[in-house]
Amino acid sequence: MFSRRNFLATATLAGLSAPAILRAEAGFFRDFPFSLGVAAGDPASDGFVIWTRLAPDPMAPHGGMPLVPVPVEWEVAEDSGFRKVVANGTELARPELGHSVHVEVAGLQPSRPYYYRFTAGGERSLRGRARTLPATGARTDQVKFGVCGCQHYESGFYGAYRHLAREELDFVYHYGDFIYEYQQDYLYDSGLPIRPVRKYALRGLQDLSDFRTAYTQTLLDIDMQAARSAHGFISTFDDHEIRNDWVSVYDDWKMGLDGNDPDAPPPEVFMLRRQAAFQAWYEHMPVRKALLPRGGFIAANREFRYGDLMAMQVLDTRQYRDNQPCGDGFKPACPDVFAKNAQILGKAQEEWLAKNLAQGGATWNAIAQQVTMMSLDRRRKADEPEKIVNLDSWAGYEAPRKRILSRFAGLKNCVVLTGDEHQNFCGDLVLKDKVVGAEFVATSISSGGDGSDLRAGTDQFLKLNPELKFANDQRGYVVCDVNRDAWQTHFMVVDKVTVPLGTLSKRATGVVDNGIAGIKMA
Repeated sequence: MFSRRNFLATATLAGLSAPAILRAEAGFFRDFPFSLGVAAGDPASDGFVIWTRLAPDPMAPHGGMPLVPVPVEWEVAEDSGFRKVVANGTELARPELGHSVHVEVAGLQPSRPYYYRFTAGGERSLRGRARTLPATGARTDQVKFGVCGCQHYESGFYGAYRHLAREELDFVYHYGDFIYEYQQDYLYDSGLPIRPVRKYALRGLQDLSDFRTAYTQTLLDIDMQAARSAHGFISTFDDHEIRNDWVSVYDDWKMGLDGNDPDAPPPEVFMLRRQAAFQAWYEHMPVRKALLPRGGFIAANREFRYGDLMAMQVLDTRQYRDNQPCGDGFKPACPDVFAKNAQILGKAQEEWLAKNLAQGGATWNAIAQQVTMMSLDRRRKADEPEKIVNLDSWAGYEAPRKRILSRFAGLKNCVVLTGDEHQNFCGDLVLKDKVVGAEFVATSISSGGDGSDLRAGTDQFLKLNPELKFANDQRGYVVCDVNRDAWQTHFMVVDKVTVPLGTLSKRATGVVDNGIAGIKMA
């Protein structure tokens, strides 16, 4: 496909000597190079990031690309026909980053849609669309955005993404678990084994090539591409981008009786895997170059302000967290849950959050993060004698949880957006019997399979958690429709994910009125 003779000939035409930048002329690619689609993200009032990755043979090593930089042309226009191009240029797709392209477009007008596309080797990409944010502090009366994540490839099809693509949204917040790090032989429906609807290419992920393969397979899904081309995404990660329930430098995912997995890698070895996983995440997400991994870390926490209506804080609840207490899992709390020096955000990020919340200037304070902040009693059977908590959630870290809730107590209109649970929840955030905020937990795109309206024992679950207003076990996404008077979160669910395109419906709506901390169901 890319012979040495062709490479040297192309380099000579470009006036360069090998190794050099390879000029991709018409007919250069054996197959369509934009097979993984396009995406936009990290919006600002004057622009956003646009992304693609060259992969003419996507499941082959290096996506079927030569190991040299290749120029990619890009355009941004005010109209879908690209008659009024307002920005353009050329970006190098570098082999060190999987021939991915991250263009930080600036100089655009606030609060309006734009269209973008890429060209290389005479081939043109799918057309994408994204909106800029309103100017910071500008009067803004409404924002409408989606929340989604948890998309285990084997558990179901991505039909929910096709429905999401059809929504009229300003942007989408993706809370993480974009890929999963393992292959499964069986899934379960009502306790009985069923076959996965499709299979990951690899049994498990260890190095950069493995993680790239998982993202490639996921992004080949056309419904996934539809959603990413239709809306700008604000992207973050949770655990499965690396390993189930990882935190900081710890990978004790099997958890022996003493709370430690004897087969888990030592921290210095796990960090090598984390570095590879983070690089693959960056290569496939529409994020700014500031999020390029450095020394095994990503600066993932960041703020987005939507005029004077909403300030959104995107948190990282994985990199700086202490290891899960009590051996992880769903079990009664041990004394370590209440440790005063426990961290879930880390000291620096917690101070950053406090500073941003204290800044004010917005009607609504949105906190976009990964794991449930409500301390829920997870018992679903009447004969279980002791409260059970999810130790991988904020409930496993009571001291930092109370610190954050005390910040909310001095503010108005704090709304937490969460994922991870593969269920829909919404409920009040309570500190010392006072409601200080609201939390909306979005279900999964596919993880967990078809599900059902209610899990077994939901009546008991709701009875034990009076702050919880709604629970549901179907797949889908949520849509947040926010104005100056109220925040509405619509729980959008599909009836099945074991078929390519399930039927979409609005299962429920939770409402927070301006100045009133509690949730009411509409």
